[in-house]
Amino acid sequence: MDFRSRCWNIARTSVFKLGFNLTRQTSSADVLGLISRLRPQDCGKELIRVGGNGDGGYLVPDDLEGIRYCFSPGVNTISDFENYLAGIGIKSFLADYSVDAPPVMRPELVFDKKFLGAMDRGHFITLASWKEKYIPGYQDDLILQMDIEGSEYPVILNTPDKLLDQFRILVIEFHRLDRLFEPVFFDLISSCFEKILGYFDVAHIHPNNCCGSVVKGDIEIPKVMEFTFLNKKRIDHTKPLLTFPHKLDQPNISKKDLPLPSCWYRSA
Repeated sequence: MDFRSRCWNIARTSVFKLGFNLTRQTSSADVLGLISRLRPQDCGKELIRVGGNGDGGYLVPDDLEGIRYCFSPGVNTISDFENYLAGIGIKSFLADYSVDAPPVMRPELVFDKKFLGAMDRGHFITLASWKEKYIPGYQDDLILQMDIEGSEYPVILNTPDKLLDQFRILVIEFHRLDRLFEPVFFDLISSCFEKILGYFDVAHIHPNNCCGSVVKGDIEIPKVMEFTFLNKKRIDHTKPLLTFPHKLDQPNISKKDLPLPSCWYRSA
């Protein structure tokens, strides 16, 4: 069992010890309320695909000019996204304790054998400490691409608002979204999203076709989804996006893609 799975199991065990009833379900109204706030918006900027087809490629707004640095925790065996950015002059800082080096080696990629976490301890480093390690005092826009297998929630909640708002674009793969139906985890996941929505609009969502989805009534939730956010400071106006998948979307793995369920972009 990997570290992140152990963390979720510890959290669930702690919930039992505190006397919570995990058989109780989050109300459909609460889940739909959160989904309605996460509906993707046309932010006035065309989406482009950064990275290759399949896993490791993401849709982002065509608004990269002026960005000099990307922070990219979660390396595994793919660095297509960071390699693309390097080709247009954006330096990437990568971190992942589970590997010894990124699959692509070039001067524009700087690697730390660390997990991104909610505190600085042992094999873990916070986003704030990581940023200050390499670009202390830097105040211009950044980009974040994060795929850290469930640890995204505590990381985001523990990131200072000022630093979060410094990112122009966030590309985050969110895991275990099926647990939105569990009240304790709904509170965790929704708190994370609400913090992000204070500074960003959702520009795109693509379900990862690795893990399927769960259905409750008219609500379908893919278990793993890639979200792209654009900072509100870069947006003049928005309008709902109503056509999915996007023409540039690609399946993450070699089986039929999982389309974004209509409840994520259309009102009931």
